[in-house]
Amino acid sequence: MKLPALPGFDAQAFDKYLKNTGWLLMARVGSLLIKMLVTAVVLPNYLGDAQTGILNYPLVLVSFFVAASSLGTDSLVTRELLVHPQQHRTILGSAFRLRLFAGFAAIPLIYLAYLFIAYYAPEPPAAPLNYVAIVSLMCVAQSVNIIDCYFQSIAKGKFIMYVQVGANLLSALLKLVLILSSAPLTAFVWMLLADAVLLSLGYVYVYRAQRHNPFHWKFDRAVALNLLKHSWPLALSSVFVTLYMKIDQLMLDAFWGKSALGVYATVVTLSEGWYFFPMALVAALFPALMHARRDDPARYQKRLQQLYELMVIISVGIALIITFAAPYIYQWLYYKPEFHIGAPTLAIHIWAGVFVFLGTASGQYLIAENLTRISFLRTAIGALANILLNLWLLPRYGMNGAAVATLLAYFISTFSVLLIPKTRQHGFSMLKALVLWNTLSTLAHKSEKK
Repeated sequence: MKLPALPGFDAQAFDKYLKNTGWLLMARVGSLLIKMLVTAVVLPNYLGDAQTGILNYPLVLVSFFVAASSLGTDSLVTRELLVHPQQHRTILGSAFRLRLFAGFAAIPLIYLAYLFIAYYAPEPPAAPLNYVAIVSLMCVAQSVNIIDCYFQSIAKGKFIMYVQVGANLLSALLKLVLILSSAPLTAFVWMLLADAVLLSLGYVYVYRAQRHNPFHWKFDRAVALNLLKHSWPLALSSVFVTLYMKIDQLMLDAFWGKSALGVYATVVTLSEGWYFFPMALVAALFPALMHARRDDPARYQKRLQQLYELMVIISVGIALIITFAAPYIYQWLYYKPEFHIGAPTLAIHIWAGVFVFLGTASGQYLIAENLTRISFLRTAIGALANILLNLWLLPRYGMNGAAVATLLAYFISTFSVLLIPKTRQHGFSMLKALVLWNTLSTLAHKSEKK
């Protein structure tokens, strides 16, 4: 089937890369539906707001360290595999070893962070330390997911689809069995770790099905040092991204308790579930952007601008629909009335997606231009802004304050590139995309011709 081309992309190239995007989108859509039906709807209705808060807490806390232990290597490994495909065993092996070591190193740091929060927070942590200890093992399990980069580099998104949809279907089935069996909360905590393990096993299975073997990977010290040299800003950036995406939940628990955290967790899941769109599109189109940058700089800039406008069209469309539908979503999906107070918060939080979509796309520009330190600086600014805004708004306005803080922090982070001379023009390109400058100009030009 011939796919419609996006302006700025060759018809043939766009057909190839959008087909790959289609596989990735199928994977994310499958994951989204499962997540919405089981994690964000069925499970909270079974557990209630307080226990949902307890279950969500260790996942939020550990997510900071999972981001750090990935070392920011994903995009860099994909880039290296595109440039040196014949060295894929060495590149994957070196990246895997680094991530495995970082995963083990992160576990004691998680315990220290938990004890620090328990000592200084106004309210005790929602979940006990043993729950956090179970979920912390995700840091080790994620090291295998570097296989994802290999399939991205060869434009074989269908294998990623197999893994993610398969793992999530199995995970959802197991959770439904636990719910029907009236399982205790501890069983669902173990399922958080099982989710990560199932995903890792799936990647290994499809990689071996392509007649590759992870045991044949090789560690090369020079390759590892090169990855670390260029990835450490991305690693810190990933931590700060997680910080400004998740810190509101930890602070909400500290100020308002586990019941508020449980309701807010449903808001975040329903809102952030849409973030698969920019991640899938950017991951699939990144090779096309890299090829254009190498062969035709003018086309490269045009592709970037069109990608930004596509991000704005998709994200604003989603935000408008969810804003008006939020009260009905909570009435239809949650039979426990304590969750219904999340509707106004969802209507606010969903608009943060506009800046997440733009930020995800512009992050690939920073990687392509080897401006990873600016990427780190941008996310650090966003993280700091979110912490300060939450300290100001969250104690006064609760969940709505947390949502407003997140929205403002995402805007500040995305457009902080305007403050840096080297990326200022890039920031103006995003501002133009935000108001659909090129699209409206084209429509106006066509209207004048008529």
